[in-house]
Amino acid sequence: MDNKNNSIPLSVIRKNLKVKWYRCPIDKRILKELSSPSDFKGFIYALGHLGLWFGTGTLTYVFFIESNWLGFTIAIFLHGTVGSFFSAPQHELNHGTVFRTKKLNDFFLFIYSLLGWLDCKTYALSHTYHHRYTLHNEGDYEEVHPKIPSLNIFYLIQLFSINITGGEKSYGFVPTVSNFVKIAFNNLNNPFNDWDFRLYAELKNEGEKAVIWARTVLIFHIFVLIVSFSINQPILALIISGHRFIGNGLYYFVGTPMHCGLRTNVPDFRKCVRSITLEPISEFLYWNMNWHLEHHMYASIPCYNLKKIHRLISNECPKPKNIFGAWKEMREIYNEQQKDSKYEFDTRVPSPANLSNSKQKNIDIEESLGDLAPKALN
Repeated sequence: MDNKNNSIPLSVIRKNLKVKWYRCPIDKRILKELSSPSDFKGFIYALGHLGLWFGTGTLTYVFFIESNWLGFTIAIFLHGTVGSFFSAPQHELNHGTVFRTKKLNDFFLFIYSLLGWLDCKTYALSHTYHHRYTLHNEGDYEEVHPKIPSLNIFYLIQLFSINITGGEKSYGFVPTVSNFVKIAFNNLNNPFNDWDFRLYAELKNEGEKAVIWARTVLIFHIFVLIVSFSINQPILALIISGHRFIGNGLYYFVGTPMHCGLRTNVPDFRKCVRSITLEPISEFLYWNMNWHLEHHMYASIPCYNLKKIHRLISNECPKPKNIFGAWKEMREIYNEQQKDSKYEFDTRVPSPANLSNSKQKNIDIEESLGDLAPKALN
């Protein structure tokens, strides 16, 4: 990662970088109501997603046992596709906004992160900076721009088959396992999400948590591997531990548009975050994070209420494109960046000065993160 600010301690950035974000006005009573999590709705998403994963895994196993190779190929691809979206529940559960009961958030965060090879400890730190300083080059190293909305044929082949080396919005087998091994052996110089050692340099206790978590994930998947081969069922290792690296294509196309090509260093989420519309299945697997602008503007709102707040503020926000329109826009931006490396797309939005009800006092970003920010960053 090449960034001229990468030598500045993060504590200095937290002290000096105070972004005054504009948020579309919304009645405080309605905001409080939409920000209230529900255990029932939380179970629909958490158990529903796991249920789909278990179902496709079962089909994969049955087709394998029956030597139905066409059925097996389709089933394992679907299983990997469902599993590749485990990043979405990890994201939401890290915010702590899915369940009213905090222990349920913690429990399902553990399950999804364990099965999905996800470093929820590093992510909690990284994602806090991402929300506080979205696309501000000094503080957001989770989304470093410019990004390339690649349609490289060799990368796409890997995404729609077995992901070995990884890349943008995808977890390749080699870098994922390598990163977990590094962290497990207390090497925090190159953790996930484009961060360097600075993420833990001033937070030793948080680094220890990441090391323990990495060891937990590795021990679990090694155990799965040993048991699967000891009972002569290696297919179980593929289904349980290998799913994360199969069929990553849909997640790539859904997840890339959220920030790609948009403005950096602006205090308006409408210019640095993109919402898109999706068909119901992808929207469910993505836990409604396609309403990404709304999520950034009011991150305390549970995923299942994001569409509601979109309707309330839609007249002040860009009209969401579908996935094809978003990718067309990103590719056009990318082509312009080939001519001018400093080019960024400036999304047209209503000026706050011209908006009715714009006198509402803005909420500090820390008040809108749910339980995401570790106590060490509060």
